[in-house]
Amino acid sequence: MKLQLLSDLHLETEAFDPEPAPGAELLVLAGDIDSTWAGYQRFRGWPVPVLVVAGNHEFDGRDVDEALRDFRRFVEQLGFVFLERGEHRHVAADGRVMRFLGTTRWSDFDLFGAAQRPRAERAAAYFQRVMKATRHGRPFDAAAVREEGLRCREWLAAQLERPAPGVDRTVVVTHFAPSLKSADPRYGPQPGTASFCNADDDLIPRADLWLHGHLHCRHDYTVARAGRAPARVLSQARGLAKKGEDAGFDALKAVSV
Repeated sequence: MKLQLLSDLHLETEAFDPEPAPGAELLVLAGDIDSTWAGYQRFRGWPVPVLVVAGNHEFDGRDVDEALRDFRRFVEQLGFVFLERGEHRHVAADGRVMRFLGTTRWSDFDLFGAAQRPRAERAAAYFQRVMKATRHGRPFDAAAVREEGLRCREWLAAQLERPAPGVDRTVVVTHFAPSLKSADPRYGPQPGTASFCNADDDLIPRADLWLHGHLHCRHDYTVARAGRAPARVLSQARGLAKKGEDAGFDALKAVSV
């Protein structure tokens, strides 16, 4: 089957009119579509099912737990499938069963190892101040983000370890990237990169396809698996046109699974 992947449209400030990709059986929205949520209305009545994973900016200026509850309700009222530590199975037109595992997968700041975590968390303070999210009346700071990120990873690792009889392909959808290989080449490896990428390289081979966003650039690479076809990691983020980040972006790209 083929699917369409969109993320980081930032419709709260960007001018962009989404269109269905020819031949796609499913649309995946991998976060940061619109921090106000209003832009999700543009996908109402989409001709194929829509799967949504929240980005970090969907929580801007909100209590993260309340926002998660309200965003789920909002998305489901639009007729979409919302995945946060959740699974969805889709039967493709050719009869194959596709398992989608979705979670925001917040940063745990271990991208460069535990010894470098304090530096990564200090760099993350800037991004958390911009986000202005809270939890229980306190800032949703780097420590709180790490705690949530570890919960996401624990859930995802368990699901990927669990047998899935009858499933032909497993697709993971996260907002945050699963590997340093997805780092934005404009900035390279630096402490702030740990706010965008996680060290989930050990989990990638357990999926057939891993979709993510968050980085305002595109990626398409594979990870070797012994005795099996390589796992594929794909990002189809648009980014900000005012910074030229949309150069090379193909909104109608259809991805084979």
